[in-house]
Amino acid sequence: MTQSSAKAELGAFCPGPIALVVAHPDDECLWLSSVLSAASRIVFAFGDPFGRPKIAAGRQRAVAELPLPGLINLAIPESGSRLAVDLSRPRLTPTGIAIGDEQAARRYDDNFDRLVTGLRPILAGYGVVFTHNPWGEYGHPEHIQLHRAILSLQAELGYTVGFSNYVDRRSWPLAQEIGRLPVWTQRFTLTTDRDLARRLMAVYRRHGVWTWTNWHRWPARETVYLRPATAAPEDWRSLSGEQLLDVAGLRWWPPPWRRAAQRLAGVPTFR
Repeated sequence: MTQSSAKAELGAFCPGPIALVVAHPDDECLWLSSVLSAASRIVFAFGDPFGRPKIAAGRQRAVAELPLPGLINLAIPESGSRLAVDLSRPRLTPTGIAIGDEQAARRYDDNFDRLVTGLRPILAGYGVVFTHNPWGEYGHPEHIQLHRAILSLQAELGYTVGFSNYVDRRSWPLAQEIGRLPVWTQRFTLTTDRDLARRLMAVYRRHGVWTWTNWHRWPARETVYLRPATAAPEDWRSLSGEQLLDVAGLRWWPPPWRRAAQRLAGVPTFR
């Protein structure tokens, strides 16, 4: 997708400049490729993976090579919380999601303050900020944390928050919990930029820092939801009945029992 076509698709409902903020390098092409070309600012929140210096060096080289204008890399060191979260019994917190390891939890909480401080000047003046969805796609605690950090700045900066519809078996309990809440007012289905996504994937793979499966198959379209800073009570919607994209079902050879689309059901609609 060219920049002009992406802006044309988004322009009708995204007034003002668009920013795309993701937790880690490669998240931008995995979860929001449809808005990449329309964003005038792209931000990576986290840099060095916790305890993996060789991967950290490779990631730095890859980021320097990315053909993404307006890129800012906050490079906050990762907290190492990925394996310390219980997604079968998720509990959201002011800084993201509950972390089971005490030291990782301390680093995780400290990173929330770093995110808010670092993002505040960057996002001032933007009309729409796209980021991870509230359950962190496949439940990554730093994806969830970044979403909550961006929400914490919304009232102050006045932007609309946008997120897409990817989910995973591990994050399904949290997606169902969040799905009961009124979290969006507008929904749009956009064309994914598969050509650009694959070019970015090639850069990450060349430097050995592609974090996702090599058998990932981008869908032709992805849905984005918009959450404005203010809206009338009757405009808010829950995710009841919404169709989410199962990341396992998007592999070239998915398990035969995994469909690419899963529908949230059994939760009340808020009117």
